[in-house]
Amino acid sequence: MNLTDNSEAILKEIDQKFQAINQKTDVQLEGLLWAKPITYWDYIQTDALLNLQIQRTTLPDEMVFIMYHQVNELIFKMILWEIDQIAEKENIQVDFFSERLSRITRYFDMLTNSFSIMENGMEVDQYMKFRNTLTPASGFQSAQYRMIEFASTDVINLTDRRYKANFDENTDLETSFEHLYWQAAGKDYHTGEKSYLLQEFEKKYKEQFLRQMASFKTKNIWQKFTQLPAEDQQNTELITAMRHYDETVNITWVMQHLNTARKYILESGKGNGEATGGSDWQKYMHPKYQRRIFFPKLWTEEELSNWGNETVA
Repeated sequence: MNLTDNSEAILKEIDQKFQAINQKTDVQLEGLLWAKPITYWDYIQTDALLNLQIQRTTLPDEMVFIMYHQVNELIFKMILWEIDQIAEKENIQVDFFSERLSRITRYFDMLTNSFSIMENGMEVDQYMKFRNTLTPASGFQSAQYRMIEFASTDVINLTDRRYKANFDENTDLETSFEHLYWQAAGKDYHTGEKSYLLQEFEKKYKEQFLRQMASFKTKNIWQKFTQLPAEDQQNTELITAMRHYDETVNITWVMQHLNTARKYILESGKGNGEATGGSDWQKYMHPKYQRRIFFPKLWTEEELSNWGNETVA
């Protein structure tokens, strides 16, 4: 057998790799003799992916609704993947930070632009019928979306604005969790009673959320920004990327979602105006009511006071 210098170099590196983990190189190489060549469908798991769409009705447009939301969840996973790279990067450099943040924002730009699929891709009559089979489920219950929020900013910036003045970065996580802005969509603060929507959501994810809140307390996107050298915190490209991300997630994308919901739930005149989960969805979703701002210190006082107002329909 004639090996090129490059082949010998590769074999040497392979041997070093397996020696480093106390494995026999010969055994590993022999395993390659019997391994099947990879195919696209095996690598992407196409068959598994295409069998995850299970309709609850016989209405064709329900499939559009299901697949669109599954695509959203895949994009959310991509976003979390990129945020983790920022969070775990030691001695992060401004170029790396900006590049990863640009990736994240492009994913949200894609989500924003894709709402035309929902807005114009389903018959109103079909939607108003199959949506009743979804009750009390709601897009509110997207756990990945909540994890993106926890990984993006300090918890104080996700606190319901009615209670924010009573909290700071030292507030215990359990108390902070009970006063997150989205709790208002499923909780009566006068009685403390939570809707079934919220109860089930917390039953499945609360412990995971609390771990996420604790884990990202010192390494969320905002904290990583503040850990940069002072000079890098003035970098125009990075600040622009941070502001674009904040505006895209908390105004542009939210308003596209809200306007699509309005088309079906209100403007069609065919529903009762209620969300499937029973939330006060217009106030919950609108950015001027949410006042959810990931990086408030990167905005002027005028911009903060007008947050979301310019996009009021």
